[in-house]
Amino acid sequence: MNYQETIQYLYDSVPMFQQVGGKAYKEGLENTYALDEHFGYPHRKFRSIHIGGTNGKGSCSHTIAAILQSAGYKVGLYTSPHLIDFRERIRINGDMIPEQYVIDFVHRNRSYFESLQLSFFELTTALAFHYFAYSNVDVAIIEVGLGGRLDCTNIISPDLSVITNISYDHTQFLGNTLTDIATEKAGIIKAATPVVIGETTEATRQVFSYKAQIQKAPIIFAEDDIEILYSEMNHGFTYQTKSFGTFQSELGGTYQIINANTILNAIKQLQRLGYTIDQQAVCNGFGHVSQLTGLMGRWHVLAQSPLTICDTGHNTAGIKYIVKQLSALKYHQLHIVIGMVNDKDVTGVLALLPRDAHYYFTKASIPRALNEVELKELAQLHHLQGDSYPTVVEAVKAAQKNSLPEDVIFVGGSTFIVADLLSHRDTFDFN
Repeated sequence: MNYQETIQYLYDSVPMFQQVGGKAYKEGLENTYALDEHFGYPHRKFRSIHIGGTNGKGSCSHTIAAILQSAGYKVGLYTSPHLIDFRERIRINGDMIPEQYVIDFVHRNRSYFESLQLSFFELTTALAFHYFAYSNVDVAIIEVGLGGRLDCTNIISPDLSVITNISYDHTQFLGNTLTDIATEKAGIIKAATPVVIGETTEATRQVFSYKAQIQKAPIIFAEDDIEILYSEMNHGFTYQTKSFGTFQSELGGTYQIINANTILNAIKQLQRLGYTIDQQAVCNGFGHVSQLTGLMGRWHVLAQSPLTICDTGHNTAGIKYIVKQLSALKYHQLHIVIGMVNDKDVTGVLALLPRDAHYYFTKASIPRALNEVELKELAQLHHLQGDSYPTVVEAVKAAQKNSLPEDVIFVGGSTFIVADLLSHRDTFDFN
């Protein structure tokens, strides 16, 4: 098989949450332990940092990886989902895993994989750990896939755990209350292993404190140690910090201010653990995170006239930040290209969106996508007006056609809407 045939085999042979949602979710770590033993316990051959939470874990994972790369470490980075190419999920110092490595891994182990009836994420995690061990990385940043306690990344024994925040997402698996969700995500807190918590509520703080006490794990609440003294938006953000001086951050979403505080608290813990990370590495990592790690889709400015932005925020907590930031922009007319998947809180998101925008309702090219006509009908109940389009490309082109130079176009609602946009970026006239 060539690379494309191999990737298609993975998509067709094992359930993929990105495509089919809950049908792909497997509770329990039996397959993960079996895979780990089969490959000689690769996760024990490199140091790791485990990052979970509801929102922000991707930005935090990439930025910490960029900082460690800037400090001279050989850094593995495992994240999900991908936007354009499967190989985005598995990187070393920003470089995606080679196509041939993926081909060989699947070809050599295909019969074994089929005997276990794996999920897509179980297989992909095994591939990532195998590749990081083979490549002798110094440290790997491992992003939790879903939840924490039963996530198949949770076999690692990290130097540091990070939990960004807790909000409502994947409630069908993690529970219907913030306490339930926090309990699942607290599952990555390990014995005697420091954990940094980004944001809490009174209820979630109690959950994390209790779990850390049981595990005798030092716990650091980043919101109690504010590193960001001042921030100013300027093609990203300029941060004045307590411990790391003043520097420019490439990432521009207002939610990144909280992420940045979490990251800086994590870096301080890594320094205490013996990692050699100087101020210049922190500045360079924040300032060049996309170049260093390949991060895309976080308040991603695609064009200036009209200002065109995409963002992967896809739940009520993420959309709140996006709506707030859109309201701070100056424009003649706001155009919103939006699509969602059918297992999210669609009504909750629609209730947050501005009524004075013109909408382009669409769907991503995955089975989980909510039909664009159904989305339009639901949106009308919230007094949101616009037209429906069967593809993201058609929706964005319609928005461009209807926009003046002084307008703003926002594309989002789902990671997969952004994925379709970026996959077809060459078809658009982004100036």
